[in-house]
Amino acid sequence: MSIRPPGPKGVPLFGNSRQYANDPFSFMQACADAYGDVVRFDLGPIDTYMLTNPRDIERALVSDASRYRKLDLGDDAINDLLGDGLLLSEGETWQRQRNIANPAFRMSRITGLDDMMVGHTEEMLEGWHDGDRIDIQLEMARVTVRIIVNAMFGTDITDERVRTVQEKLEPLGARFEPDPTRFLIPTWAPTAENRQFDEAIETLEALIDELVEERRQSGYRGSDGDMPMDLLSIILRAMDEDKQTRENLRDEMMTMLLAGHDTTALTLTYTWYLLSEHPEVRDRLHEELESVLGGETPTATDARKLEYTGWVLNEAMRLYPPVYTIFREPKIDVKLGGYRIPEGAGLMIPQWVVHRSPRWYDDPETFEPERWAPERRSERPQFSFFPFGGGPRHCIGKQFSLLEAKLILGTVAQRYEAAYLGDEQFGLRGSLTMHPREPMAMRLHER
Repeated sequence: MSIRPPGPKGVPLFGNSRQYANDPFSFMQACADAYGDVVRFDLGPIDTYMLTNPRDIERALVSDASRYRKLDLGDDAINDLLGDGLLLSEGETWQRQRNIANPAFRMSRITGLDDMMVGHTEEMLEGWHDGDRIDIQLEMARVTVRIIVNAMFGTDITDERVRTVQEKLEPLGARFEPDPTRFLIPTWAPTAENRQFDEAIETLEALIDELVEERRQSGYRGSDGDMPMDLLSIILRAMDEDKQTRENLRDEMMTMLLAGHDTTALTLTYTWYLLSEHPEVRDRLHEELESVLGGETPTATDARKLEYTGWVLNEAMRLYPPVYTIFREPKIDVKLGGYRIPEGAGLMIPQWVVHRSPRWYDDPETFEPERWAPERRSERPQFSFFPFGGGPRHCIGKQFSLLEAKLILGTVAQRYEAAYLGDEQFGLRGSLTMHPREPMAMRLHER
């Protein structure tokens, strides 16, 4: 067994971090093409091993999951933002928080939110008109913020508060874009970036405090055995029993506010772009919507029948996975792909690379929803597609997000087509999630 996987040579101090920061997507792809299933490179202070074989990915995320933890990137900023919420917590803390949150994400509850999801989408459409030019990412983010706040905070959010969330996402996202020099600058240093980041957190914490107080006032305990099952109410009741703290509440609700809307908004943004570029797919989508919905607003029951719509969303997440890479850290030395990966190293598991691999997908750069037909999907390894992660730490909001995306897409596409106005392919920037580098300008055409 070879001890050291192959990989690109780095430079002193910075390793390969400059190459990664310049274009993480091209860098990851080039490494996989040149070096194979396991690639070693140096991201500054962290020795990183990238896995791109679904067999190894399954071991790291599922069968041997207990041997791994979330990677500590040595950056206090992510902890300042999300604290010990579900995305970052480990061990007994994570299991306790997951158990507390599970009732809010039961499928029986989620399907009962369909009217609310569609209602917010229709409210958005009231402000749309034939011929309007819109930023589709901004529109999708606004409606998904409204939906996640209603679903998990048990209250509504005003237009002003939605704008506040959107304004503060920019400095938060910028803080996590790859930067080879960031590890040299402590989070307490009074740089412009750090000040903007801290101010954004303070603003969002104040907004969460307001939403929590409103939920307290409206009632979170319920009566006659009918208890509200939004996540905030569940945590507030647990606090009454001394099973949760104010810190737990803050961390979980911050995680939910940010992670709970961003990935779905991005999935829909990339879907609208791909539909604009592929009218034949858009036409087949409209045929299914007409056949199943007949001009009516969709329900959760209808969503189960929208098979092709689901294929379209899967194909959008394959080509443009909002979470484009996952990081893990071995608790002990492990063996993957024939190589020894040392305890404490960084494991990079990139959806971006695996989802676009010609080993698992014919013509992988082509937008082809039909590849998600059951007979074709069954030919591929399970972890050739993992937009929501996998194993015990898979995204708790997976079913919520999939239903939400189907209902929004089905509601909007019956009313409007959206034509992409860019002259060329848009750029991508990596942060905690993968965002378009520029506004996604589209022209609305009423059907």
